[in-house]
Amino acid sequence: MGLVAWIAAYAALEPFADTALALCGLTRQTRLGEAVHFFIYDTPKVLLLLTGIVFVMGVIHTFIAPERTRALLSGRRLGIGNVMAATLGIITPFCSCSAVPLFIGFLSAGVPLGVTFSFLIAAPMVNEIALALLFGLFGWKVAALYLALGLAVAITAGLVIGRLGMEEHLEDWVRAMQGTQSAAFDPAKPCWDKRLASGLAHVESIVGKVWHYILLGIAVGAAIHGYVPEDFMASIMGKDAPWWSLPAAVAIGVPMYSNAAGIIPIVEALLGKGAALGTVLAFMMSVIALSLPEMIILRKVLKPRLIATFASVVAAGILLVGYVFNALL
Repeated sequence: MGLVAWIAAYAALEPFADTALALCGLTRQTRLGEAVHFFIYDTPKVLLLLTGIVFVMGVIHTFIAPERTRALLSGRRLGIGNVMAATLGIITPFCSCSAVPLFIGFLSAGVPLGVTFSFLIAAPMVNEIALALLFGLFGWKVAALYLALGLAVAITAGLVIGRLGMEEHLEDWVRAMQGTQSAAFDPAKPCWDKRLASGLAHVESIVGKVWHYILLGIAVGAAIHGYVPEDFMASIMGKDAPWWSLPAAVAIGVPMYSNAAGIIPIVEALLGKGAALGTVLAFMMSVIALSLPEMIILRKVLKPRLIATFASVVAAGILLVGYVFNALL
């Protein structure tokens, strides 16, 4: 019944937005009308996508305990562990800040430093929410290319950091904790009632924390969609913009903080105004994978040199992804 209601609500989004706009006495031929329509349509659309995805992932998580995840990654060779950790990041609906506690758990279980960074990068940047929203908004080709390049950034960055041998730049309390915690997990299997309840709990926990970011992101996207002139956007992030526009977009994105669900509406609006896909996606990746709040939290775990190395390596990968997207699409 819930699935039927979800499908029916998703199918009714466009008629609902058109009707609501008409009741407001507006038309899409005006800037205000286009902005209001964008907000009315995208708000329930993103929330429905987010709720459905998080519920499914909440059920899936009942099959894979965090302790088992740490056990699987502990002691893995560099390379194999990076691929496993980055792949794990796809199915964890974490923003950059909420991924940090599991990052610490990996370190405490003795998972290699480079492997933990592959997870930390992939979890916010290439998770299933970002992929589902990109697929729904831009099609499978964009989502698949984003998946491949995002995983490449996470795996390569983890490998580079692992090869640099920077374990001494972990804070002392983290180094003292490494390897001291048990990787055992409870093999008990919950019944389906508990699995479904876990899915609902995930929705309440995650959606309850990020819905205001979604509203804010869609509001910003609506303002951009309705009021920012196309020529102005093209001059900053357009396909014919100078070479420095892409690094500038990454630099602008770092001080911001959002998750994939909150930033996708802004991405959609920017693309609608003629911005280059690679530049916009590089901006998005910097927002969700190199956020300033994440750096502040990581400072409790990592010393400044390791944080700087992490940010530099990831930023270089993001720039490469942006240039590849701009060259191919």
